Amino acid sequence: MAVGLLAPSTLRPVKGVRVGTCAADLRYPDRPDLVVFELAPGSETAAVFTRNRFCAAPVTVARDHLARTQPRALLINTGYANAGTGKPGIDDARACCQHVARALGCVPEQVLPFSTGVIGERLPVERLVKALPACLARLDEAGWLDAAHGIMTTDTIAKGAWREINIRSRVVTVTGIAKGAGMIRPDMATLLAFVATDAAVSSEALRTCLTRAVEGSFNRITVDGDTSTNDAVLLLATGKSASAPISDENDEGYKQLANAVNGVCLELAHAIVRDAEGATKFITVEVIEGASESDCLEVAYTIAHSPLVKTAFFASDPNWGRILAAVGRAPIPTLDVTDVSIFLNEVRVVSGGTLDPDYTEAKGQAVMCKPEITVRVALAAGSSSARIWTSDLSHEYVKINAEYRS
Repeated sequence: MAVGLLAPSTLRPVKGVRVGTCAADLRYPDRPDLVVFELAPGSETAAVFTRNRFCAAPVTVARDHLARTQPRALLINTGYANAGTGKPGIDDARACCQHVARALGCVPEQVLPFSTGVIGERLPVERLVKALPACLARLDEAGWLDAAHGIMTTDTIAKGAWREINIRSRVVTVTGIAKGAGMIRPDMATLLAFVATDAAVSSEALRTCLTRAVEGSFNRITVDGDTSTNDAVLLLATGKSASAPISDENDEGYKQLANAVNGVCLELAHAIVRDAEGATKFITVEVIEGASESDCLEVAYTIAHSPLVKTAFFASDPNWGRILAAVGRAPIPTLDVTDVSIFLNEVRVVSGGTLDPDYTEAKGQAVMCKPEITVRVALAAGSSSARIWTSDLSHEYVKINAEYRS
């Protein structure tokens, strides 16, 4: 059950984007698993992709296509990641793009493919292509909510967010959907996410906006420390709101748009952690007073990736020694342990590198029983800080991943 998360009841359409979803029976019968985005001519697209060197075939093809031209369509399938499939996987991804392009009247390079699911198995191209007409027949500006369901794998709940803002007296919409629950570790984005706006934005400003939004959201979440082979985040701008174009980050309106994109990305990133496989806790790890942001992040991730810490959270066990040990082994150049303080929410557990004299097991237990917990570590080494979000590690996580291919 997702922690403090409700499925979106509606998602605001974006002018210039039509979305279609259908059940292609790719891996499971009668389950939506194929999504097509159609983008208005003249739309701009920015993207970031996984840095996993075993990147999936659709990532390779999407990167190549995006380097050549602006896309007119996105094709997303679940069930099969089309990763670890070599040249045949590349051929399969390109073949799917060709079929979409033929149906929409564009060139194959204007179609970007995305896949998620089991690694190492060939994409069932014939079934996918057979379902395309049904998917395309459902293309509609109001199709976002169906698409949020159509890109799910082990997710238990659809993930979507939107913002509406005014730029130069014009209403501008930013809407996004994402999927992800396991194999989540920031090294770009560790998931699939598609965010669109009807603002007019130059390619340079769009790339800047996306890069910064990802850095503060998707690149600050972790479930299990595993970076996927298929990760991608896209930001699309159709220009159909009739607002004046935003040419760069100094342009009037950029800050408003960036704030909206940041808000959507952060909401989607939090939703992924709240719906992490088997999660019962949503945990914020905040490290302050560090010598550098990188030091703070190293400490935060060492805590978040510790199986001992994560299982203690699942058990609601205030075993603060596990957090202390994680801080002590974080790969940072220097650490004066006699200055370190550790808090669970507002309860100070450790001060001066040892158990705080006012701490009691009852205080710690009261915090650990909550579904949302903040771990705050003060390093007393400088003025830098960093914040990430993670989940606990439960019996259900092991069960889901042990039976993933069953």
